[in-house]
Amino acid sequence: MKTSYKSIYPFLFVLLVSNANKIAAQKIAGGANFSIALCHDSTVSTWGSNTDGQLGDGTYTDSNVPVQLSSLSKISSVKGGERHALVLKNNGTVWACGRNNAGQLGDGTNTAMGTPVQVSSLTGIISIGTGASHSLALKNNGTVRAWGSNILGQLGDGTNIASNVPVQVSTLTGITAIAGGFHHSLALKNDGTVWAWGSSGDGQLGNGTNTTSSTPVQVSLLTGITAIATGLYHGSFALKSDGTVWAWGRNSYGQLGNGTNADTNIPVQVSSLTGITAIAGGSYHTLALKNDSTVWTWGDNNYGALGNGTTTSSNTPVQASLLTGVTAIAGGGAHSLAVKNDGTIWAWGHNGDGQLGIGANTVPVKLPVEVSSPCPVFTAINENTAQLDISVFPNPSNGLFKLSIENMQSENSILEVFNVYGNKILRQPLTNELDLSSSPNGMYFVKIYDGEKNYTRKIIVQK
Repeated sequence: MKTSYKSIYPFLFVLLVSNANKIAAQKIAGGANFSIALCHDSTVSTWGSNTDGQLGDGTYTDSNVPVQLSSLSKISSVKGGERHALVLKNNGTVWACGRNNAGQLGDGTNTAMGTPVQVSSLTGIISIGTGASHSLALKNNGTVRAWGSNILGQLGDGTNIASNVPVQVSTLTGITAIAGGFHHSLALKNDGTVWAWGSSGDGQLGNGTNTTSSTPVQVSLLTGITAIATGLYHGSFALKSDGTVWAWGRNSYGQLGNGTNADTNIPVQVSSLTGITAIAGGSYHTLALKNDSTVWTWGDNNYGALGNGTTTSSNTPVQASLLTGVTAIAGGGAHSLAVKNDGTIWAWGHNGDGQLGIGANTVPVKLPVEVSSPCPVFTAINENTAQLDISVFPNPSNGLFKLSIENMQSENSILEVFNVYGNKILRQPLTNELDLSSSPNGMYFVKIYDGEKNYTRKIIVQK
């Protein structure tokens, strides 16, 4: 019997984009002069400076286009330091490559590595962080491990002794997020408070002093924090649950975004920003992602890292041009990165070492440009647009979708949802409504089975 599932929504928008030749990234990270992408298939690609082997391809040769690291698979997170890189595998182990003069690779040596090596004695890791020459890992029991340079107490173990194997950060429990700066570190507790340790010469510990501490101290004035970030060479940042951003530390280029260029050792609010969902820091500039998927930047702009078409620095946020539908951001040294909801990566700023991944080492790029093929061709699930009229609205959505479907031949049709890895996350009888509000932001595929045939549409969850 022929059945119509046409809904009562006559103006539904149909998004029909074939993914047969789509390249899709999920996460990005920036080092001082290099970039990292975590691809849809849990592999890693890198590009830019490779003087210390930080690209992980074993060559020590710079690359101005992405190179895929064949030795890495099943990766869940990536981070870039000044000249070293960390990756977290989904089995809870951590791997590192690049410069190792201070033991920042954590493998028990101080020898640079051009291919990834496993960090010693780490298991159950759920998050990673990098400073200039030190590294951080968050365990699934809420404690933190650190290794590498410790000249100013950035390992947080109560000493100033460098370590080429992980040591436990003193007194910290209940931690949910970590971040590393040049010579300092941050941690977010499950009660919404922020803790910091290491250098505070510019006030980057945020406790009202400029006194270095080799054990964690609480950042003043902050409660209700949901995310933290650091700049590679400047300050510290916190995102509150109300969507505002707070900053402290060095401010020579206006990278704190409060309309001044004065350092501060207590948090100040970034001017005019609301509705923020993510924050990231570069060397002397900062980025924020709004809930409308636009990107805002402030600080040093000598190389175009603000992405607004100029090289004029700004001590208040300005909107990065040309970018919509952004789902993730990252800051490099003097360059910036963004992932759009179609999985493409965009980059802008300094490109002297090929860190923009556009196939050329050029003068600074002042507007976002698409990175050249950072990930393998996406073939896990391809959208089928033939024979069936399927409409999805709104798309992107905050997770609540309406479906209008005509010409179904079966009353027992099934709807399934897959993530970009091809993993099935939902199966239910076909209805006019789909609820993915509890799923993370990103690309998903709705597959509808009509007897022996199936039809697929791409949808975007964007909160």
